[in-house]
Amino acid sequence: MPKNVRRRLAAASLVLLLPTLGACGFGAQTNKVYQPAVGANARGASVDVLGAVVVSEDEGSGTFVASLVNTSLDQDDELTGITGEDVQVQLTAPVELRADDLLNLADSGAAAVEGEGIRAGSYTRLTLEFGSGQQTEINVPVVAPEEEFADVTPAEPSSSTSSSPGSSPSASPSESASPSAGESASGSASPSESPSP
Repeated sequence: MPKNVRRRLAAASLVLLLPTLGACGFGAQTNKVYQPAVGANARGASVDVLGAVVVSEDEGSGTFVASLVNTSLDQDDELTGITGEDVQVQLTAPVELRADDLLNLADSGAAAVEGEGIRAGSYTRLTLEFGSGQQTEINVPVVAPEEEFADVTPAEPSSSTSSSPGSSPSASPSESASPSAGESASGSASPSESPSP
């Protein structure tokens, strides 16, 4: 085969291969952050929030779960509060973040979430506030306590929190008033019965 024919075949082959080879350029998906998990991630100035979800067994309540990474090498930090648009979040324990450390909230059940929009399959928008002044806003999926979320420690909201202006505070006094009224009636009956015999 003459040299000119070989050169033409090589040039034609190269032209046909260029689109295939060009597909592996710098815009490939491997150069971008890829998150195969369900949870949401948000990188911050000093604290990264990774794999954030709300695990909800009952509609209207759940437990906020995330891994918090303090990226500062020498400054401790603290999660001071979590707020939401249509939900209330209560930290059941202080969340201290040591310098250059990772803390998984799934082990402690540290944040109870309550609100009408909390149900598996939905999303809720939360803002995490840290002692360093960082505020991280994140859109968090709500998931059922299944598969990798089956062992999440449920957060127990304390009785001192009021989930809405009229529901929790008015329910507590009326509940405490009605049992005390019933107890006083039975209490007055038993002392009157005991002196007579």
